[in-house]
Amino acid sequence: MQHSLTYQDSAIRAILENSHTIALVGASNKKHRASYRVMKFLQSKEYRVIPVNPKLTGSLLLGETVYGELKDIPFAVDMVDIFRNSFAAGQTTDEAIALSPSVIWMQLDVVNAAAADNAQARGIQVIMDRCPKIEYARLGVQHTPVLV
Repeated sequence: MQHSLTYQDSAIRAILENSHTIALVGASNKKHRASYRVMKFLQSKEYRVIPVNPKLTGSLLLGETVYGELKDIPFAVDMVDIFRNSFAAGQTTDEAIALSPSVIWMQLDVVNAAAADNAQARGIQVIMDRCPKIEYARLGVQHTPVLV
């Protein structure tokens, strides 16, 4: 399948408005890294962001426990945000599919068409080569957190 990497603003807005729990694969505890800044920003907008990084397993990052792998997260997530290279995004997408998120989001410069096809065939929306932090600001999203 051919992927244009062009998405309707309304589709991105709906994803950002309807996602509440986000697993962030490739989370970093280094403040200068994009994954750290994106996690902090999304938390400031009242998303629950679950960091995934095998090197940081069990530690706390911005108040959340870090999981080594997606399969270790003991609750549902709405979105999996992938901060890995395009090749690694294939395996990460396979792991994400097992969680049945509504969305798999690949960060800027991360494109894996085969992985996207695989996820979409299972009814999962896929966004590639975009950043939710940038899109949130660009679209003026108004996220309403789910009260637990």
